[in-house]
Amino acid sequence: MSDTAERARDGQGPEQVCDEERRKQRRERRTAAYRGAERALARLGFLGTLRERLALLDTASDLYDLDETSDIYGDGVVEALEQRVAELLGTEAAVFFPTGTMAQQVALRCWAGRTGDPTVALHGLAHPERHERNALSQVSGLRPVRVTSEPRLPTPGEVRDFDEPFGTLMLELPLRDAGFVLPSWEELVEVVEAARERDAVVHFDGARLWESTVHFGRPLAEIAGLADSVYVSFYKSLDGYGGAALAGPRTLAEEAKAWRHRYGGTVFQQFPTALSALAGLERELPRLPAYVAHARVVADALREGFASAGIPWARVHPEVPHTHDFQVWLPYDADVLFEAAIRQAEETKTVLFAHAWEQKGPGLACTEVYVRASGLEWTPHDVRAAVAEFVPRLAEEAGR
Repeated sequence: MSDTAERARDGQGPEQVCDEERRKQRRERRTAAYRGAERALARLGFLGTLRERLALLDTASDLYDLDETSDIYGDGVVEALEQRVAELLGTEAAVFFPTGTMAQQVALRCWAGRTGDPTVALHGLAHPERHERNALSQVSGLRPVRVTSEPRLPTPGEVRDFDEPFGTLMLELPLRDAGFVLPSWEELVEVVEAARERDAVVHFDGARLWESTVHFGRPLAEIAGLADSVYVSFYKSLDGYGGAALAGPRTLAEEAKAWRHRYGGTVFQQFPTALSALAGLERELPRLPAYVAHARVVADALREGFASAGIPWARVHPEVPHTHDFQVWLPYDADVLFEAAIRQAEETKTVLFAHAWEQKGPGLACTEVYVRASGLEWTPHDVRAAVAEFVPRLAEEAGR
């Protein structure tokens, strides 16, 4: 019996269990319900069992000659992956990194050395600002400045008229914490041009760039070609074990390898991660446009479902998703929504909202919705029916 269960048995109420224990218990319930569900909009690989994750490499021999010598410090299959990324993005070279955080620090550090300016202009909701514990300044000696914190990408005017100089403009495409939003193609071109007018280089945080082709209506190489360098992730949309790549000019790649070594990122062997990335590029990348298209179907059905259920205020953001991920906002506290979502998964074996709910204000919370291969099976009727099952549980939890 868990410590929390023992406390409950001994008569200790929920208020006596610390917040950390409640969060842990909720995560365990949510994961168990997700794994036990018969239907879900997305089956995210990283939530699978070890056996399921290892199965990703069952057909690795179709991707790479497994009789070749294993990689050592970045050669072999890692080099093959780097070449494949460079081909897809239309760059001279690409460099594998164990994490995107490291890849971006190295990229921005390299550009700072070349421009002579350690100032990096970025969005206030960008990943380095929100999720990396000030790594750009604390580890790499860079100086991040916020062009804007509005829930959209910076405008050309904001970049052009920013009141202090900067050496690099970093753009996160799509901007996750604003709702996986993207600018229009024309806006993106103008923003890049505005940075060039200031003699700044442009770096794309393209962790989820792979799925942006539908919104932009352009191939990956044309999108990446706007920037001086691009970072991409191998696990966020491609379902790999981890890893990232920095793509750009060959001279930048060579310098990045030196900094990768200094940062401790030249790992002895990376063949499982590299093979999983090749698998993602082969299998998931071609499917992403279908996921994006169906995410728009799901978004419409969610909106219709909540309207039919009489929820007074519900928002899907963006109204038309820019990628296969988007936000749902509802007028309830996060704890209430958490419990209703978990109960639905436990009781109906259907997962509508798999991700965490984040409190955004009094009586207001939002979550992220992902659509992957399993979501393609959901019809609009299926989505509306799932909403109809969710709302009564939501009302019950709100009334407690």
